[in-house]
Amino acid sequence: MFDRLEDLVRRFEEIMGELNEPAVTSNQERFRRLMKEQSDLTPIVETYKAYKKSRQDMEDALALLEGENDEEMRGMLKETLSESREQAQQLEQKLKILLLPKDPNDEKNVIVEIRAGAGGDEAALFAAELYRMYVHYAESRRWKVEFLGADETGIGGMKEVQFVIAGQGAYSRMKYESGVHRVQRVPETESGGRIHTSTVSVAVMPEVDEDIDIVIDEKDIRIDVMRASGNGGQCVNTTDSAVRLTHYPTGIVVYSQTEKSQIQNKAKAFALLKAKLYDMEQQQRHDEEAKLRRSQIGTGDRAEKIRTYNFPQGRVTDHRIGLTLYKLDKILDGEIQELVDGCIAADQAAKLSRMDENG
Repeated sequence: MFDRLEDLVRRFEEIMGELNEPAVTSNQERFRRLMKEQSDLTPIVETYKAYKKSRQDMEDALALLEGENDEEMRGMLKETLSESREQAQQLEQKLKILLLPKDPNDEKNVIVEIRAGAGGDEAALFAAELYRMYVHYAESRRWKVEFLGADETGIGGMKEVQFVIAGQGAYSRMKYESGVHRVQRVPETESGGRIHTSTVSVAVMPEVDEDIDIVIDEKDIRIDVMRASGNGGQCVNTTDSAVRLTHYPTGIVVYSQTEKSQIQNKAKAFALLKAKLYDMEQQQRHDEEAKLRRSQIGTGDRAEKIRTYNFPQGRVTDHRIGLTLYKLDKILDGEIQELVDGCIAADQAAKLSRMDENG
């Protein structure tokens, strides 16, 4: 690990030198690439320097202890030695985490798709609550939310909803929301006061950039254009601007009607289709890897029940990490960072364990 860290420090110094060269500053593409690499390396280099300082402080304290006879001074040196050793251990652990392989999608925007599952109207109502939860969470992180479309029930519920969350590191946090969310509560229409259990599935897909090659053959696509409509078939557009794409090989159907322009809706529909196809590839890769190792936190099996929201007890339980929080109202208001942080920590711990097993 330390040989690799020394190589990264040398690379960091090379980048700093290159960024001062006129030939680099005049080449915007190369300049941006180097700035990105510098930004990625900075936390590693700074942590490594702090680690080396702690190690040096330990060695200095040990050397002084050998020749020190004054008991008060020896006590101070022993305290310095203990603090430096503890700090070095913490920084070494942090370095291991920083050196873990990065998910290439982590910095990307995400397309989120929420679908009501078992539970009828109650599931659709909860799907709408999850949508609001993610919008509030995105706003708290100063991310932008772009609504793509929804199939609303007319009583405040959503059978399904798609939207984009754009912001730095959106996928690195939102990916842990993929899976089945279960809600337990007494529906307003339930006269007997019985608790019902409903489910909602959440799919979080990285937005597909130009650097990812997703080929869509024209003969595999059917494009239908129609008038956009609101609840109950109410016309909201008098032109054929809505676009529906059907992908024959996979059976995927996407629909876009949020823009007034057919061209813009077509572009949005293709972006959503590409994200779904890329997500299918990712899922297949995940399934193959899961056969080799069963422990996986993160973009897991879409059929996996990841979380339960229990209204009578006011609690939310994340089943992957065994975390229960008794602040249901705050979580549904977008305060999900504690749950996300728990998943990130568990994911890192699992990866570090595998790294140690592999030597």
